[in-house]
Amino acid sequence: QVQLEESGGGAVQAGGSLRLSCAASGRTFSRYSMGWFRQAPGKEREFVAAIEWRSGNTYYADSVKGRFTISRDNAENTVYLQMNTLKPEDTAVYYCAAKWESLRGNYGLALRYDYWGQGTQVTVSS
Repeated sequence: QVQLEESGGGAVQAGGSLRLSCAASGRTFSRYSMGWFRQAPGKEREFVAAIEWRSGNTYYADSVKGRFTISRDNAENTVYLQMNTLKPEDTAVYYCAAKWESLRGNYGLALRYDYWGQGTQVTVSS
């Protein structure tokens, strides 16, 4: 079992940057594939980015490709989401999620993830 805690959210102007962190408990963090999702008011939760546990392959939603970067530090049990060139439409609560071992291509499906954090608010003003 793993517990996840996000941090790093906040308010920023359009064009700015934020780095989100997700700290995981447990000694098997390296065996989890990790994802970031977000949910804006009145909208469904949507996939943002994911990173595979073994290969380190990364995946991104088209809306954030080229602006966001997901990475992980297994020694620190932490996954990051570097967000650059932020836009007002990036405003949402951001959640990290963990899936034991491989996502098997289902990186964009929230139901495939086993554990979730509580979320951190990101607000981008124009």
